[in-house]
Amino acid sequence: MNRELRGNLRAAVAAGEMALRSNVMDSFVLFGLLVQPLVIAVLALWMLQDRGDNYAIYVVVGSGLTGLWSTLLFVSGNGITAERWTGTLEWLTSVPTPLTWIILGKTVANVTQSLISMVAAYVLASLLFGYPLSVSQPILFLVSIVLMLLSFVAFGMLIAPAFVLNPDVQRWQNAMEFPVYILAGFLFPIALLPGWTTPISYLLAPYWAARALHITSSLQGGTTEILASWGMLLVLTGVYFLIARRLFRLTLRRARQDATLGVQ
Repeated sequence: MNRELRGNLRAAVAAGEMALRSNVMDSFVLFGLLVQPLVIAVLALWMLQDRGDNYAIYVVVGSGLTGLWSTLLFVSGNGITAERWTGTLEWLTSVPTPLTWIILGKTVANVTQSLISMVAAYVLASLLFGYPLSVSQPILFLVSIVLMLLSFVAFGMLIAPAFVLNPDVQRWQNAMEFPVYILAGFLFPIALLPGWTTPISYLLAPYWAARALHITSSLQGGTTEILASWGMLLVLTGVYFLIARRLFRLTLRRARQDATLGVQ
């Protein structure tokens, strides 16, 4: 490992640590991580309390994913915007460490911290409703979680510069939360939706993450479906990172050459 890479990794870790410290004191982040997923889990489990244990683990996984997506959309999505608001964006674009590594560290920290949503929903369901929430295929479930985290990080790296480069996109930020809940099939299969929405779901990494987690947790599919979901997660993760790389280059150009990011 060369000196430059070690320096970039240290900067990413430091950025992630600062993001975690900031999130602990942010009531909005804590609400998205803990309160919102728990409310969704309680309501869904109450409505499905006579359907059996498979529905319970399905709802717990889905409600945890809602917390992951909300945190990704609002916290990681605003990773660059927050730097601009605090007047540090220009400084970050002039330091030796690339801006990509700074935002990567913050995004990884935010997404990893969001796993609290799943754990909290799991514990609540076990305590309040008495469900024995067992995972059907624990090893495959853990692999699915790792791939899910990777894909969510890539998604966060994609939307962070997109929100800065096009303010019109960020104005729709609040409206983007619940449609993804629905299109990704967090709490119910997308087969219940109109057929024209299916291609949109297939382009979303959260859909394939939810599919893999639901199958491995409640055994609602076979090995072929799991491998297909993993394959799509890897493909979309690669595509997201490639697009994000291009968007970060445009962001740096506007900051260094055009000097327009700070006045938008």
